[in-house]
Amino acid sequence: MAVDPVWSEYYRDEMDAAWLYRVLASYERDPARRAIFERLVTVEDAHVERWRGLFQAQGGDLPSHAPSLQTRALAGAARVLGSSAVLPIIVRQETREVGSYLRLARRSRQKSTQDAAMAIATESAEHAQNLSESMGREGEPWHATAGAGYLRSVVYGFNDGLTANFGLVAGVIGANVAPQLLIVTGVAGALADALSMGASGYLAAKSEAEVAARQIAIEKEEMRLMPDLEEKELTIILEAKGLTPDRARETAHAMMADPQQALDTKVQEELGIQQPLVTPLADGLVTGAATAVGALIPLVPFFTMEAGLAIWVSLTVAMLAHFAIGAARSIFTGRSLWASGRDMFLVGFGVAAAGYLIGGLLMAP
Repeated sequence: MAVDPVWSEYYRDEMDAAWLYRVLASYERDPARRAIFERLVTVEDAHVERWRGLFQAQGGDLPSHAPSLQTRALAGAARVLGSSAVLPIIVRQETREVGSYLRLARRSRQKSTQDAAMAIATESAEHAQNLSESMGREGEPWHATAGAGYLRSVVYGFNDGLTANFGLVAGVIGANVAPQLLIVTGVAGALADALSMGASGYLAAKSEAEVAARQIAIEKEEMRLMPDLEEKELTIILEAKGLTPDRARETAHAMMADPQQALDTKVQEELGIQQPLVTPLADGLVTGAATAVGALIPLVPFFTMEAGLAIWVSLTVAMLAHFAIGAARSIFTGRSLWASGRDMFLVGFGVAAAGYLIGGLLMAP
């Protein structure tokens, strides 16, 4: 019987996961979190063996494997920024894996594949739960709405600075002005964009925190004024999570005896509010700095090269950077590195072309 081609993708994903957890365990300084990674390595190795058994049973050849660029990028980010920077991304990957394996179990007609898919789905759900708890979160991670902290701020700030200033530089090139004016314009644009993005990141995070704080304050006041109604709401929440009605009522009553525990449960389950991964000030600073770095990339060649050569070097470096940052965004979107990088490459090229044409038209006689 022929092996389903999709098996190779699942096998490589499990190999990637085992490799990544080994790397994270070797980097991790927190003993408790390192122990979690080491346990996950053992489980992922078992997943790999399950797939090897399926391939062997069907007479198929094991596909070749090397860690994907996305997996290597996560490992590199963890080494530089710490595992906390990449854990939200890994949790989302684990939760997506749960759904993927459940779909595989539903569509497969082979009992061995169904059993393996269901077992791995269950273990992936446990992985996500353990990793989420290691970040100090409670409840199922599939309810989480927080972003990926500093890493997301770096990627999106860099992306904005690169694209915006590349378009500006292309427009000045199209206007055919002196190289010195191009440099002054580009630096001014980089500074303005960095300050704007940093301020926007700070204000957005601050506003989100203020909204969350207000919602929590309202919920706390409702619990003080209407404890009976709030206890009934807690009962409904617990029933929705799978408890029997009697057990849900008992648990809700016990939780109301500890107002903070009851409030934490209501905030997470009813309001869907998670603890932010970064402070507003840190978000603004990181976003602004990343924007500045991205914005300076198209300008660097003009500081060291003759204008004619610098134009082509700037174009080449900026387009490669667009592809790279697009590929990095795939960490958050779940798309393939190639597709995400290609789309960002085309966007960057389109922005540069539009800027160049507009600059030329504005300076036309």
